Amino acid sequence: MRTGHFKDSYASLVALSDSRTAWVWTGLMALALLALPLLVGAYSLTLAVTILVAIVGAIGLNLLTGTTGLISLGQSGFLAIGAYTNGILLTDHGWPIWASLPAAGLVAAAISLLVGIPSLRLKGLYLAITTLAFSFIVNYLILFFEGVTHGSNGIFLGDVTIFGFDLSADRPLYYFTLAITVLVALGALNLGRTRIGRAWLAIRDHDIAARAMGIDLVRYKLLAFFMSSFFIGIAGALMSLQIRFINIDIFGFLLSIEALAIIILGGLGSVAGAILGTVFLTLLPEAIRLALSLIVDPNASTYSKYIYEIRGITYGVVMVLFLRFKPDGLIGLWRDAKKFFVNWPLAY
Repeated sequence: MRTGHFKDSYASLVALSDSRTAWVWTGLMALALLALPLLVGAYSLTLAVTILVAIVGAIGLNLLTGTTGLISLGQSGFLAIGAYTNGILLTDHGWPIWASLPAAGLVAAAISLLVGIPSLRLKGLYLAITTLAFSFIVNYLILFFEGVTHGSNGIFLGDVTIFGFDLSADRPLYYFTLAITVLVALGALNLGRTRIGRAWLAIRDHDIAARAMGIDLVRYKLLAFFMSSFFIGIAGALMSLQIRFINIDIFGFLLSIEALAIIILGGLGSVAGAILGTVFLTLLPEAIRLALSLIVDPNASTYSKYIYEIRGITYGVVMVLFLRFKPDGLIGLWRDAKKFFVNWPLAY
């Protein structure tokens, strides 16, 4: 009896399925991810690290917007806070990466409370504009406090090591980022299965009804801001490790728009949807580039002159069509595919 109870508690803790098929697919995916650096070149590995960093940020935003229903356009501001905190602690104060990385998340989370408190009475577009204004304020403050943030000169990260591995090399950085991404995904999955996650869902569905049920809206909204910004700050720190040079121009408004597009296209309120949306939107420009190179001569003057415009238009058209015909996102498409293959023998 105790053994069964322990298994149930363990399965609930790690938020994994007890299905043998799910474990097999999880094992195969883990092997593929671990073997990836041995099978691909430097460019593909860099693209994989970019996807992993974006997944961490998308999971963080999904907690706030997808799970709690609070629309935010402040993603770029919290990414900047995480990146600059990590860079300053590493270069100016000599912190090890295992300390500076969580510190970057905690600083971003703490500052998010300054946004969350005055935004408690705001909803929808009003909250979105407030968070957008915050990201602009962050950019100006970084330029203003030049003595701390290095201003417009930016911060160059030197050699960063952990357990003797140089994170400036592609493979160690990939494995380090992969480990952090797995921890963040498992943490978000488990958080959604707790009382906190259920309270966030209730607030998203109907905040007045949630208050009538005894849910403290102030507490849980601030907690959503805190946890979301913590993960986004971690993503900003990982981004600083990848690009090695932090400048305010990197954290533009488009980062916030792309992050919102990722969680909408992937599926709001789903960790798996955030992962699928990130992979799809990150690889979409690469797929467009390969398709255009097969259709049009890459050496043609028209191709080189309008390549970015063509890719941008195709990128937008794909997103509009997908959202028009599959509004529940990629995770909905995945669920439909599973239902089809499960019921497939019954159709004959």
